[in-house]
Amino acid sequence: MADTSDTRTPAQIEADIKRRREVLAETLDEIGVRVHPKTIMGDAKAKVVANVDHTLGRAYVGVNRAVSDVKARFVDEEGSLRMERVVPVALVVVGVVGLFALGSRRRKG
Repeated sequence: MADTSDTRTPAQIEADIKRRREVLAETLDEIGVRVHPKTIMGDAKAKVVANVDHTLGRAYVGVNRAVSDVKARFVDEEGSLRMERVVPVALVVVGVVGLFALGSRRRKG
């Protein structure tokens, strides 16, 4: 059987009870704040914003990498254009634009 004798004075027991009540009150206040609808909505919004920021950051890195790759294909280390690559691409672009112009002209006429 457990020893139930207590050597504390009534004042010490009252002080312990008071401390435990204060701790319980703080815990209940914290629980109340955590389950409050505004807190829940704020936490949900923060998670969404963090996910969007993460996704946008990854997209930015991907786009930046793609732009750097394209730039590396058309510009040499000194920063001047590589004409052997720029001219064929420009000709293809002009050809495609010309085909679109001819196609839209034929539809109107």
